[in-house]
Amino acid sequence: MSSSPVRTVAVVGTGLIGASWAATFLAHGLDVVASDPAEGAEPRLREAVARITPDLRALGAEGEGRLSFVADAGEAASGADFVQESAPEDEALKVGLLADLDAAARPGVVIASSTSAFPLSRIVPRCAAPERVVVAHPFNPPHLIPLVEIVGASPEAEAVGRAVAVYETIGKVPVVLKKEAVGHMVNRINSALWREALSLLQEGIAEAEDIDRAFRYGPGLRWAVMGPFATYHLGGGAGGIRHYMDHLQPAQQRRWADMRPPEMHDAFKRRIVEDVLALAGDRSIAELEAERDAELRAILEAVAPLREETG
Repeated sequence: MSSSPVRTVAVVGTGLIGASWAATFLAHGLDVVASDPAEGAEPRLREAVARITPDLRALGAEGEGRLSFVADAGEAASGADFVQESAPEDEALKVGLLADLDAAARPGVVIASSTSAFPLSRIVPRCAAPERVVVAHPFNPPHLIPLVEIVGASPEAEAVGRAVAVYETIGKVPVVLKKEAVGHMVNRINSALWREALSLLQEGIAEAEDIDRAFRYGPGLRWAVMGPFATYHLGGGAGGIRHYMDHLQPAQQRRWADMRPPEMHDAFKRRIVEDVLALAGDRSIAELEAERDAELRAILEAVAPLREETG
């Protein structure tokens, strides 16, 4: 695996995720060669980078990489020191594209896929050097959320270590999974939360607006500073997780037994759409994104000292 410094990144696919990746690499001083076959992709990318960069500057990113755009994905990969693929979440498309990137990239260059769900083994069957391909799944919006889930041929694979090093240089927090899974890790957790939120709505336990409010002003605040294992360790009081498992875990199991997945029929889907649009009110997607990003910046600034203390 190449150990030379990463100076140029190929960003292949410049939609919502790819544009965010491109802006992040650029703001940390790396040059980006981008590629996307969609009509009008280049001006949309440049507009997105201009819109996102102030957020990155506010968080301390001071680099100024150079952005260029080429029509051919292989051309973008051929001169890159690292490749970030963010094409649409279509398995056949990713299989072919990753094979093309593998054929074009220099030997030893890591190719990272932003796939949100596909296991690594499903998207590399046509690659001549699959060992240099990793899943590197960001959390939306990638320019603000530090997490990157990484899955390689093994946790000890050289490509995994190389990817971790690259992401750490741009302020990310890589988490290496021990084995592949559909949806990786965090999207599986998200899916469980979404399923239960929909079940609460369908069973008439709460309205969509109140479910969202409960998440925001309840566990969401705690999740910004600790995960479920640490949370339940403190939930056990002075006895910690041992006391929790001995005395309080049975209550969790009773809740699990009472939980049922929602029935996703057409009428319920329409109800979800209507409720979410009512929740959004007259705010556009762009306005909602701006509100979200402003609050995320505030959270990141608040927890930054804690992150520095804990590493």
